[in-house]
Amino acid sequence: MNALYIFLGMVGPWQWIIIGLAILLLFGGKKLPELMKGLGGGIKEFKKATKDDDEEEKKIDEKK
Repeated sequence: MNALYIFLGMVGPWQWIIIGLAILLLFGGKKLPELMKGLGGGIKEFKKATKDDDEEEKKIDEKK
């Protein structure tokens, strides 16, 4: 996680604006909401899966 903070610290606000404009140009304004919805759904599923794994581990530990 520390490497992520270093990377984010190296990218300034102007670089984020340029990255955002490049994404907008590549995918277009109509596709962008669909992409963000898909990304959000993926993150939601990932969190659910990790939560389910944690609950499963707790049940296994309780049985021991």
